[in-house]
Formats: sequence, C-alpha cells, structure tokens
Amino acid sequence: MKKTMTFIGATLAGAILFSGAAGAQGAPQTVDIAKIDVQQLSAGYRASKVIGSSVLNDANETIGKVDDLLISPDGKTPYTVLSIGGFLGMDSHYVVVPYGSLQLLDNKVVLPGGTKDMLRMLPEFKYAAK
Repeated sequence: MKKTMTFIGATLAGAILFSGAAGAQGAPQTVDIAKIDVQQLSAGYRASKVIGSSVLNDANETIGKVDDLLISPDGKTPYTVLSIGGFLGMDSHYVVVPYGSLQLLDNKVVLPGGTKDMLRMLPEFKYAAK
C-alpha cells in the first residue's frame, strides 16, 4: 500500500510540474510573414549603399545628398532625409521627402522634377534628441 501511495504521489507531482511548465509558455504568438522572392530582392538597394549617395535631378545636376532613411512611427512609410547645401557636413539644411518620390536608376538616386530651390523651400528637418 505504501508503494502504491508513493507511486501515485510521484505521478501527481510530475503531472503538476509538467503542466506548470506548459502554462508558463503563455499564449502562442503569430507573425505575419509574406513570401519574398529572395533572388529578386538581392538585386535591390541596401540602405548602406543609398545613404551618402548624391541626389540628382532630371538634368543630372546634384541637388542634395541622402543623409538617412527613416521609417514612420507606425512602421509603414519610409522617408529619405536629404542634406541640402553645406560643405563637409557643416551648415547643411536637412529636409525629408517620401522615399517613393525617389527613383533608383543605374545606381543613381534621382528626384524627378527636383531642384535645389524647391528643396530649400521644404520645412527644415531636425533629428529628435535621444
């Protein structure tokens, strides 16, 4: 009888331990994953290669430089921070344009219809303090 009670107690203790571990795992998580053609994507442009690129207009004139790429707080919309004017990073005027307004053609960043004057008329962008 004593062996039977010990066996039942050990079985119950094991069941409690194992069920507690399963409960600690929490609710299952889901992540939306889209199928991506990785071969096609590998021919795309890396942010590290776009940042620092000169921005040209339709007349092949340099009108600015890509300073950074930003994602909106909701994580859905990409923007490009352009540096306008200045010399060696001093006295630069930063503006933001939607990333979709740029065209990446033959390893060049082009802002169709863009001019230095048009970009200077945009509100100045300032990075948030950390």
